[in-house]
Amino acid sequence: MSPQLTRKGAWFRRKQRVRKKITGSTELPRLSVYKSNKHIYAQIIDDTSGHTFLCVSTLSSELRGISKHTGNIEAAKKVGELIAKMCLEKKIPKVVFDRNGFLYHGRIKALAQSAREGGLKI
Repeated sequence: MSPQLTRKGAWFRRKQRVRKKITGSTELPRLSVYKSNKHIYAQIIDDTSGHTFLCVSTLSSELRGISKHTGNIEAAKKVGELIAKMCLEKKIPKVVFDRNGFLYHGRIKALAQSAREGGLKI
């Protein structure tokens, strides 16, 4: 089966289409979001140096044990709040949002909105 016909192939094409337009720098790093069925992950990345500033997920020690379910919208909101708080502590007030090929609704949208409410400029 060709990669264009599979679900993963379609996701990869969307991901490449988004990444073609979005790049992170030291002044404006990239907030990359990945979701699986059980967890959600967020990273702040500088693409020019290939350096990841910080990473937060539902597997992080700060969020572990807060909720029984880690693959829902409430968990995504908590990850967004935590990533915003950590960015402001590291003096990163503004980022560019990379939805990583996922549609902007549900958990991805909840994470972005809670990061904005936490003080991060996207």
